[in-house]
Amino acid sequence: MSTNINWNSTVALRLAQAFARHGVELTFGQSLPSAFHLASPHAGIRQMPYRQENSGGAMADGYARISRKVGVVTAQNGPAATLLVAPLAEALKASVPVIALVQEVDRSTTDKNAFQELDHIKLFDGVAKFVRRIERADRLEDYVDMAFTAATSGRPGPAVLMVAPDLLMEKGPALSPRKSNLGTFPLNRTVADPEAVARAAALIAEARAPLIVAGGGIHLSDASAELAALQESAHIPVATTVMGKGSVDENHLLSLGCVGNFMAPGSRTHGMRSLVDDADVMVLIGNRTNQNGTDNWKLYPPAARYIHIDVDPMEIGRNYEALRLQGDAKLTIAALSRALSGLDLSFRKTRRAQVETQIKAAVDDWRSKIAAISTRLDGPVRPEQLMAEVEKRMKPTDIAVADASYSSTWITNFLTSHRPGQRFLTPRGLAGLGWGVPMAIGAKIAAPESRVICVAGDGGFAHNWAELETVRRLGTPIIILMLNNGILGYQTHAEDLKFGEHTNACDFTDVDHAGIARCCGLNARRVSTGSEVQKALDEAFASDTASFIEVITDPEARPPYTIFADHFREMF
Repeated sequence: MSTNINWNSTVALRLAQAFARHGVELTFGQSLPSAFHLASPHAGIRQMPYRQENSGGAMADGYARISRKVGVVTAQNGPAATLLVAPLAEALKASVPVIALVQEVDRSTTDKNAFQELDHIKLFDGVAKFVRRIERADRLEDYVDMAFTAATSGRPGPAVLMVAPDLLMEKGPALSPRKSNLGTFPLNRTVADPEAVARAAALIAEARAPLIVAGGGIHLSDASAELAALQESAHIPVATTVMGKGSVDENHLLSLGCVGNFMAPGSRTHGMRSLVDDADVMVLIGNRTNQNGTDNWKLYPPAARYIHIDVDPMEIGRNYEALRLQGDAKLTIAALSRALSGLDLSFRKTRRAQVETQIKAAVDDWRSKIAAISTRLDGPVRPEQLMAEVEKRMKPTDIAVADASYSSTWITNFLTSHRPGQRFLTPRGLAGLGWGVPMAIGAKIAAPESRVICVAGDGGFAHNWAELETVRRLGTPIIILMLNNGILGYQTHAEDLKFGEHTNACDFTDVDHAGIARCCGLNARRVSTGSEVQKALDEAFASDTASFIEVITDPEARPPYTIFADHFREMF
């Protein structure tokens, strides 16, 4: 029996229209809340399905990072909702605006042990900026506006709205007269105190060897153009964190590359350690000064003076006492550039050539050091060689996405940012495995004109095999490079280092991942030599459909983490 529902009269449609007012054009969701998804097309909102909620949250995250709009993910109550905790926690730590719309049980069954009933407010309280239940139709617009405001204002992050299915089917209120669109970020831009900006400019102008370390806040603020202008006009070298990768053009002679816990031999920035050690003024921008980014808080020089620009006052001075420049990165960098333009920068200009020479020498030495491995065509494939081949084919408009752990380090250390603002997406908020492929799906949906390349290890990829069907169903032509070394790489090497052996969970049995991809309808192949890699990449980059390349890689290949230095046999 079929029932024709007039969605135009329902709360479900009013909720969809409220989302549409904030620029929402699509949601990542399974069937529930069904009434919302069935009503949404009437508000111009498309549904992008996923196979598992953890993946759906990562898709919304990747979409938000690239589109600069709020990513929306939906979920059923109970077990489905619990699977949103991990991606929302990532979004919270990485400052990505995502809104989760979660179905509740019918209001008449609340606190009666209804099917899959759970206290979602307690569930999400630690992983979201804002968690509320919509109880009344006449308050719907209020709560939607509050959720979008929370997600996009200040330090962006996730918000959660919960709604009962019986409420969605009630007669809706009159269409709201509200016009505000709160769905892009940053919602409100603020600039640091002019007096503090002037003091920061004076510190930089007087510095012997200043250094900028830019974090993910540059991308969140869309401040790459302002940072590039500051780098050039004030003659300041710029390094980035992993999440800040792409903040500047790494071909610029004053660009170091990524710094952090991966500056051992084999790293682009290994030979630039002295530029960090010698810095007398460190300018941290949108930088959380977290453990990996500071190499266990040992990388940044203790004697340096610190200037910290961040929209979140709690991050300023968290680990390094600093001159506080609280404000939006875009506006505050521009204000700093203006302040510097009125000061004498002749010493900075004079010393520039010396710094450029030092950076170039380090990069040249790095390229020479890895040449034998990155150009090798026989034997087990090294990730450095795969990245070198990808680098030859990438355009400045391409987007690189990686899973957590080794995959993130391979793309950020061995691919080059060719323009300010180029995007390299990595799940570094919490660095959970399994988010590479779904983040790449979300990124591709946000930027259909850009090529999206995803790098994932066999450990992380196994978390979300099912989303290969999603890739085909949604028609997202991404390139997935799956590195199969047969082990859980970081865990194996870290345990061997610490204990002299590793747990049996680290060793995988052989799996034909390319076969799985073919069964899902993707163009897939398995390669094990450098020459095969070249041919497979040529085909994938020329294709307008999704491609999956399983690359059998050397299990002894390790990123240049400093903790591994002097403990394992040098591979170069």
